[in-house]
Amino acid sequence: MLKKRDLHESPALFELMSHPDVFPYVRHKAHCSDEFYFLTKQTMEAEENGELISRTILDEWHQPIGTINLFDINQNTGFLATWIGKEYHGKGYNRIAKDAFFEELFFELDINAIFMKIRKTNIRSQKAAEKLPYCSISDEIYPEVYNWINKDEDVFHLYAITKDQYMFHYYRTQENEEAQEA
Repeated sequence: MLKKRDLHESPALFELMSHPDVFPYVRHKAHCSDEFYFLTKQTMEAEENGELISRTILDEWHQPIGTINLFDINQNTGFLATWIGKEYHGKGYNRIAKDAFFEELFFELDINAIFMKIRKTNIRSQKAAEKLPYCSISDEIYPEVYNWINKDEDVFHLYAITKDQYMFHYYRTQENEEAQEA
């Protein structure tokens, strides 16, 4: 369901990103296909330099449907940014993509915490974050990070997923699945 970013997927992703229900929530906005291509190239170079981690979300036919990224990596933490094309909303892709990405980040890449800054007006994303059993609202838990993301204006809630929270959920889920199979 995930793969490293690729320049060949840029036209399809640009079309999906351009939808008015998606575009306002995309971190790196492009106003034309060429600009999106350039941003994708920059993203791939930044990943090579260890500045971020970026993956393309694929559907079951291996077609690109969105992106999931960890930006601003600092001391084994970073900020999550995800977007999925409008026609794929509500079909479970977001959860599947996050699970695959989190497994890679925590088990393979030694990330310790993932932060999400979600606009206080973006109720849809807040509800999606709160459905994740390993995610917690962290406005008061990480006050320095909360103040940093709201340094210009108080517009974001801070959510966090720690490696410990995720691993607890992951292993508990594995145990439950094994118990059901027995």
